[in-house]
Amino acid sequence: MHAIHTIRRSLTLALGALALSGALLAGAPEPASAQADTVEAPAADGVVNIQTATAEQLQLLPGIGPSKAAAIVAHRERRAFRRVEDLLRVRGIGRATFRRLRSMLTIDGPTTLAAPARGARTQE
Repeated sequence: MHAIHTIRRSLTLALGALALSGALLAGAPEPASAQADTVEAPAADGVVNIQTATAEQLQLLPGIGPSKAAAIVAHRERRAFRRVEDLLRVRGIGRATFRRLRSMLTIDGPTTLAAPARGARTQE
C-alpha cells in the first residue's frame, strides 16, 4: 500500500509541474524570481555594424568605451567577424555585455546608430 501512495504522490507532483509549465508557456505571468534574471536591452534607434564601424561609432553602444572599442577594432583587423557572436572573442566582452548589446549589433549593412544608446559612455 505504501508503494501505491508513493506512486500517486509522484504522479500528482509531476502533473502539477506540467500544469505549471503549461501555464507559463500559455502566457501566465512568470514568477518574480524569473523576471529578475532577464536583462532588458536598452532602447536604441539603429544598429552598429561591428565589421565596419569606427571606434567612435562603437562607443555609441552602452558599456563600450575607448578601450573596448579599440579592442574590437584590433580584433577585427586580425580576424574578421563572420557572425555577431564572434564579438564574444574580444577581451573584455562577456556574455552579459553581449546580451545587452545583441539587438544593436549587425555584421551586414551600414551602421545606423547615430546617437548614444541609453547608458552609453560618452567622451568629454
